Amino acid sequence: MNLQLMYSSELIQARTRELGARISKDFHDLPLVAVCVLKGAAIFFADLVRSLSIETEMDFVRMSSYAGSTSSSGKVTFSKDMEIPIKDKHVLIVEDIVDTGLSVSYLRHVLEARNPLSISICALIDKLERRQVQVKVHYPGFVLQEGFIVGYGLDYAEKYRQLPGIFKLISEK
Repeated sequence: MNLQLMYSSELIQARTRELGARISKDFHDLPLVAVCVLKGAAIFFADLVRSLSIETEMDFVRMSSYAGSTSSSGKVTFSKDMEIPIKDKHVLIVEDIVDTGLSVSYLRHVLEARNPLSISICALIDKLERRQVQVKVHYPGFVLQEGFIVGYGLDYAEKYRQLPGIFKLISEK
């Protein structure tokens, strides 16, 4: 596999600070719970919450629909639930990538049943190529038309997460 740089570490950091400022402005003085979707969003989540200038509760969920492949299986596996109650609070789902939309749509449905005041979605990458479910990403880091990407938490079969930038994964022919 070959890697082609898409977004440098410096560009990601600058964009994350912009998102943090916008989220802080939008949720000023409101009860906010930021929910990290593990594992892929962990690096982005850590940088994002540190860029917020508002009080924020943090929690984590773990779910997957890829199972070691480059395409979604269509089945969402939910393996870790939140611990913080979200009733009467605003929720910010933080994803590494919204691709098909299946996982984040499923999570949104699960969380809506818990009566939050609102649910917003922040994704480092809003990828449009394989969207199967219409999902609004309120706070997109970068919009990507197509390509399989890795780095900065994004993986292929648990590899490449440690890369400081985001790279397009190109298979050798």
